[in-house]
Amino acid sequence: MPRKEAWGAVFKDITLGQYFPEDSILHRLDARIKLGICFALLIVIFMLKSYLQYGIMMLAIFILILMSKVPLSLYLKSLRPMVILILFTGIINMLMTDGQVIYQFWVFKITYEGVTMAAQMLLRIVLLVVASAILTYTTSPIVLTGALESLLKPLRVFKFPAHEVAMMMTIALRFIPTLIDEADKIIKAQTSRGADFSTGSPMVRAKALVPVLIPLFVNSFRRADELAVAMEARCYNGGDGRTSLHVPRIIARDYVACAVCVLVCAGVLVVNYY
Repeated sequence: MPRKEAWGAVFKDITLGQYFPEDSILHRLDARIKLGICFALLIVIFMLKSYLQYGIMMLAIFILILMSKVPLSLYLKSLRPMVILILFTGIINMLMTDGQVIYQFWVFKITYEGVTMAAQMLLRIVLLVVASAILTYTTSPIVLTGALESLLKPLRVFKFPAHEVAMMMTIALRFIPTLIDEADKIIKAQTSRGADFSTGSPMVRAKALVPVLIPLFVNSFRRADELAVAMEARCYNGGDGRTSLHVPRIIARDYVACAVCVLVCAGVLVVNYY
Protein backbone atom coordinates (compact mmCIF):
# COMPACT_ATOMS: atom_id res chain seq x y z
CA MET A 1 0.00 0.00 0.00
CA PRO A 2 1.45 3.45 -0.89
CA ARG A 3 2.45 5.62 2.03
CA LYS A 4 -0.02 8.31 0.98
CA GLU A 5 -2.91 5.98 1.80
CA ALA A 6 -1.73 5.46 5.39
CA TRP A 7 -4.53 7.53 6.95
CA GLY A 8 -7.09 5.85 4.72
CA ALA A 9 -5.92 2.46 5.94
CA VAL A 10 -6.30 3.58 9.56
CA PHE A 11 -9.87 4.76 8.95
CA LYS A 12 -10.78 1.55 7.14
CA ASP A 13 -9.49 -0.51 10.08
CA ILE A 14 -12.01 1.08 12.45
CA THR A 15 -14.71 -1.58 12.73
CA LEU A 16 -16.43 -0.31 15.90
CA GLY A 17 -20.21 -0.30 15.50
CA GLN A 18 -20.26 -2.60 12.47
CA TYR A 19 -22.47 -5.66 12.42
CA PHE A 20 -21.41 -8.90 10.73
CA PRO A 21 -24.37 -11.24 10.13
CA GLU A 22 -23.53 -14.86 10.85
CA ASP A 23 -25.43 -17.92 12.06
CA SER A 24 -23.81 -18.39 15.46
CA ILE A 25 -24.92 -18.98 19.03
CA LEU A 26 -23.98 -15.44 20.00
CA HIS A 27 -25.98 -13.95 17.13
CA ARG A 28 -29.06 -15.88 18.25
CA LEU A 29 -28.83 -14.81 21.90
CA ASP A 30 -31.25 -12.17 23.17
CA ALA A 31 -29.65 -8.72 22.83
CA ARG A 32 -30.54 -7.83 26.43
CA ILE A 33 -28.66 -10.88 27.66
CA LYS A 34 -25.66 -9.99 25.50
CA LEU A 35 -25.63 -6.45 26.88
CA GLY A 36 -25.73 -7.78 30.43
CA ILE A 37 -22.94 -10.27 29.73
CA CYS A 38 -20.82 -7.57 28.08
CA PHE A 39 -21.23 -5.17 31.01
CA ALA A 40 -20.45 -7.96 33.48
CA LEU A 41 -17.26 -8.83 31.59
CA LEU A 42 -16.18 -5.19 31.43
CA ILE A 43 -16.65 -4.78 35.18
CA VAL A 44 -14.72 -7.97 35.93
CA ILE A 45 -11.89 -6.94 33.57
CA PHE A 46 -11.40 -3.76 35.63
CA MET A 47 -11.13 -5.93 38.77
CA LEU A 48 -8.44 -8.28 37.46
CA LYS A 49 -5.20 -8.36 39.47
CA SER A 50 -3.19 -11.58 38.88
CA TYR A 51 -1.90 -13.07 35.64
CA LEU A 52 -3.95 -16.19 36.35
CA GLN A 53 -7.10 -14.09 36.31
CA TYR A 54 -6.02 -12.44 33.05
CA GLY A 55 -5.31 -15.87 31.57
CA ILE A 56 -8.77 -17.20 32.45
CA MET A 57 -10.45 -14.07 31.08
CA MET A 58 -8.41 -14.23 27.86
CA LEU A 59 -9.45 -17.86 27.41
CA ALA A 60 -13.10 -16.93 27.96
CA ILE A 61 -12.90 -14.05 25.46
CA PHE A 62 -11.17 -16.30 22.90
CA ILE A 63 -13.95 -18.90 23.25
CA LEU A 64 -16.52 -16.15 22.64
CA ILE A 65 -14.61 -15.08 19.52
CA LEU A 66 -14.75 -18.65 18.19
CA MET A 67 -18.45 -18.92 19.05
CA SER A 68 -19.23 -15.68 17.18
CA LYS A 69 -17.91 -17.13 13.87
CA VAL A 70 -16.57 -13.66 13.04
CA PRO A 71 -13.01 -13.87 11.59
CA LEU A 72 -10.24 -13.25 14.10
CA SER A 73 -8.69 -10.75 11.67
CA LEU A 74 -11.63 -8.38 12.25
CA TYR A 75 -11.02 -8.38 15.98
CA LEU A 76 -7.35 -7.64 15.34
CA LYS A 77 -8.44 -4.77 13.07
CA SER A 78 -10.48 -3.31 15.91
CA LEU A 79 -7.26 -3.14 17.96
CA ARG A 80 -5.12 -1.45 15.31
CA PRO A 81 -6.53 2.11 15.81
CA MET A 82 -5.86 1.68 19.55
CA VAL A 83 -2.15 0.82 19.16
CA ILE A 84 -0.92 4.34 19.97
CA LEU A 85 -3.13 4.58 23.07
CA ILE A 86 -2.08 1.08 24.20
CA LEU A 87 1.65 1.83 23.78
CA PHE A 88 1.37 5.27 25.41
CA THR A 89 -0.49 3.84 28.42
CA GLY A 90 2.05 1.04 28.78
CA ILE A 91 5.06 3.39 28.61
CA ILE A 92 3.55 5.84 31.12
CA ASN A 93 2.78 3.06 33.60
CA MET A 94 6.22 1.50 33.13
CA LEU A 95 8.13 4.76 33.75
CA MET A 96 5.94 6.31 36.44
CA THR A 97 5.56 3.36 38.84
CA ASP A 98 7.89 3.23 41.82
CA GLY A 99 9.47 -0.02 42.97
CA GLN A 100 12.50 -2.26 42.41
CA VAL A 101 14.63 -0.57 39.74
CA ILE A 102 15.57 -2.72 36.73
CA TYR A 103 17.14 -0.02 34.53
CA GLN A 104 17.62 3.73 34.93
CA PHE A 105 18.47 6.42 32.41
CA TRP A 106 18.48 10.18 32.99
CA VAL A 107 15.47 10.98 35.25
CA PHE A 108 13.53 7.91 34.13
CA LYS A 109 13.67 4.49 35.71
CA ILE A 110 12.09 1.20 34.76
CA THR A 111 10.92 -0.85 37.72
CA TYR A 112 9.72 -4.42 38.08
CA GLU A 113 6.40 -3.15 39.41
CA GLY A 114 6.17 -0.72 36.47
CA VAL A 115 6.67 -3.48 33.91
CA THR A 116 4.04 -5.59 35.68
CA MET A 117 1.59 -2.68 35.78
CA ALA A 118 2.21 -1.85 32.10
CA ALA A 119 1.65 -5.47 31.02
CA GLN A 120 -1.58 -5.70 32.99
CA MET A 121 -2.82 -2.38 31.64
CA LEU A 122 -2.11 -3.46 28.05
CA LEU A 123 -3.99 -6.71 28.56
CA ARG A 124 -6.87 -4.84 30.18
CA ILE A 125 -7.30 -2.43 27.26
CA VAL A 126 -7.12 -5.27 24.72
CA LEU A 127 -9.74 -7.28 26.61
CA LEU A 128 -12.03 -4.25 26.93
CA VAL A 129 -11.88 -3.48 23.20
CA VAL A 130 -12.38 -7.10 22.11
CA ALA A 131 -15.26 -7.68 24.56
CA SER A 132 -17.03 -4.57 23.24
CA ALA A 133 -16.35 -5.63 19.64
CA ILE A 134 -17.96 -9.03 20.24
CA LEU A 135 -21.19 -7.25 21.24
CA THR A 136 -21.33 -4.92 18.23
CA TYR A 137 -20.18 -7.57 15.73
CA THR A 138 -22.96 -9.99 16.75
CA THR A 139 -25.83 -7.54 17.36
CA SER A 140 -27.45 -5.34 14.73
CA PRO A 141 -27.98 -1.64 15.63
CA ILE A 142 -31.78 -1.95 15.45
CA VAL A 143 -31.85 -4.92 17.83
CA LEU A 144 -29.38 -3.13 20.10
CA THR A 145 -31.71 -0.12 20.23
CA GLY A 146 -34.60 -2.28 21.38
CA ALA A 147 -32.45 -3.98 24.00
CA LEU A 148 -31.17 -0.69 25.42
CA GLU A 149 -34.66 0.75 25.55
CA SER A 150 -35.99 -2.36 27.27
CA LEU A 151 -33.25 -2.25 29.92
CA LEU A 152 -33.76 1.48 30.51
CA LYS A 153 -37.57 1.28 30.78
CA PRO A 154 -37.61 1.07 34.62
CA LEU A 155 -36.01 4.54 34.70
CA ARG A 156 -39.12 6.04 33.12
CA VAL A 157 -40.48 6.30 36.67
CA PHE A 158 -37.92 9.11 37.12
CA LYS A 159 -38.93 10.72 33.78
CA PHE A 160 -35.82 9.33 32.09
CA PRO A 161 -36.17 9.38 28.25
CA ALA A 162 -35.23 5.73 27.70
CA HIS A 163 -36.33 5.51 24.06
CA GLU A 164 -34.63 8.76 23.05
CA VAL A 165 -31.33 7.84 24.72
CA ALA A 166 -31.33 4.39 23.12
CA MET A 167 -32.15 5.92 19.73
CA MET A 168 -29.29 8.45 19.98
CA MET A 169 -26.78 5.78 20.98
CA THR A 170 -27.83 3.53 18.11
CA ILE A 171 -27.76 6.33 15.55
CA ALA A 172 -24.22 7.17 16.71
CA LEU A 173 -23.16 3.52 16.28
CA ARG A 174 -24.95 3.28 12.95
CA PHE A 175 -23.14 6.32 11.51
CA ILE A 176 -19.62 5.26 12.52
CA PRO A 177 -19.15 3.00 9.43
CA THR A 178 -20.73 5.70 7.24
CA LEU A 179 -18.34 8.36 8.51
CA ILE A 180 -15.38 6.01 8.08
CA ASP A 181 -16.33 5.40 4.43
CA GLU A 182 -16.83 9.13 3.93
CA ALA A 183 -13.40 9.91 5.45
CA ASP A 184 -11.76 7.28 3.24
CA LYS A 185 -13.33 8.80 0.10
CA ILE A 186 -12.23 12.32 1.08
CA ILE A 187 -8.66 11.15 1.79
CA LYS A 188 -8.48 9.41 -1.60
CA ALA A 189 -9.83 12.53 -3.32
CA GLN A 190 -7.31 14.77 -1.57
CA THR A 191 -4.48 12.32 -2.30
CA SER A 192 -5.36 12.36 -6.01
CA ARG A 193 -4.94 16.16 -5.86
CA GLY A 194 -1.43 15.82 -4.43
CA ALA A 195 -2.09 15.94 -0.68
CA ASP A 196 0.45 14.12 1.49
CA PHE A 197 -0.77 12.67 4.81
CA SER A 198 2.20 10.44 5.68
CA THR A 199 5.36 12.56 5.69
CA GLY A 200 6.62 15.29 7.99
CA SER A 201 6.39 15.84 11.73
CA PRO A 202 3.27 14.89 13.72
CA MET A 203 2.21 18.57 13.69
CA VAL A 204 2.56 18.77 9.90
CA ARG A 205 0.54 15.58 9.45
CA ALA A 206 -2.12 16.88 11.84
CA LYS A 207 -2.40 20.10 9.81
CA ALA A 208 -2.67 18.02 6.63
CA LEU A 209 -5.87 16.46 8.02
CA VAL A 210 -7.67 19.84 8.07
CA PRO A 211 -8.81 19.46 4.41
CA VAL A 212 -10.27 16.09 5.44
CA LEU A 213 -11.97 17.09 8.69
CA ILE A 214 -13.77 20.18 7.32
CA PRO A 215 -15.71 18.39 4.54
CA LEU A 216 -16.24 15.43 6.89
CA PHE A 217 -17.93 17.70 9.45
CA VAL A 218 -19.97 19.43 6.74
CA ASN A 219 -21.18 16.09 5.39
CA SER A 220 -21.96 14.89 8.93
CA PHE A 221 -24.22 17.90 9.61
CA ARG A 222 -25.86 17.44 6.21
CA ARG A 223 -26.59 13.78 6.95
CA ALA A 224 -27.94 14.69 10.39
CA ASP A 225 -30.28 17.26 8.84
CA GLU A 226 -31.47 14.76 6.23
CA LEU A 227 -32.11 12.17 8.96
CA ALA A 228 -34.11 14.69 11.01
CA VAL A 229 -36.25 15.63 7.98
CA ALA A 230 -36.83 11.95 7.15
CA MET A 231 -37.91 11.21 10.74
CA GLU A 232 -40.30 14.17 10.75
CA ALA A 233 -41.73 13.13 7.37
CA ARG A 234 -42.57 9.74 8.91
CA CYS A 235 -44.27 11.43 11.89
CA TYR A 236 -41.71 10.25 14.41
CA ASN A 237 -42.50 11.73 17.83
CA GLY A 238 -40.53 9.63 20.31
CA GLY A 239 -41.27 6.38 22.06
CA ASP A 240 -44.76 7.12 23.40
CA GLY A 241 -47.23 4.55 22.14
CA ARG A 242 -44.72 2.81 19.87
CA THR A 243 -44.85 -0.97 19.52
CA SER A 244 -42.40 -3.55 18.17
CA LEU A 245 -42.97 -5.84 15.20
CA HIS A 246 -40.85 -8.56 16.81
CA VAL A 247 -41.15 -8.83 20.58
CA PRO A 248 -37.91 -10.33 22.01
CA ARG A 249 -38.31 -13.31 24.31
CA ILE A 250 -35.78 -14.80 26.70
CA ILE A 251 -35.58 -18.57 26.20
CA ALA A 252 -33.60 -21.47 27.65
CA ARG A 253 -30.31 -20.74 25.83
CA ASP A 254 -30.35 -17.18 27.20
CA TYR A 255 -30.67 -18.46 30.77
CA VAL A 256 -27.83 -20.91 30.12
CA ALA A 257 -25.64 -18.07 28.79
CA CYS A 258 -26.39 -16.01 31.92
CA ALA A 259 -25.50 -18.94 34.18
CA VAL A 260 -22.22 -19.58 32.35
CA CYS A 261 -21.32 -15.86 32.53
CA VAL A 262 -22.00 -15.76 36.28
CA LEU A 263 -19.87 -18.87 36.84
CA VAL A 264 -16.97 -17.54 34.76
CA CYS A 265 -17.02 -14.09 36.41
CA ALA A 266 -17.29 -15.61 39.89
CA GLY A 267 -14.51 -18.07 39.11
CA VAL A 268 -12.20 -15.31 37.85
CA LEU A 269 -12.74 -13.23 40.99
CA VAL A 270 -12.53 -16.14 43.44
CA VAL A 271 -9.36 -17.66 41.95
CA ASN A 272 -7.35 -14.68 43.23
CA TYR A 273 -7.93 -15.82 46.83
CA TYR A 274 -6.48 -19.34 46.35
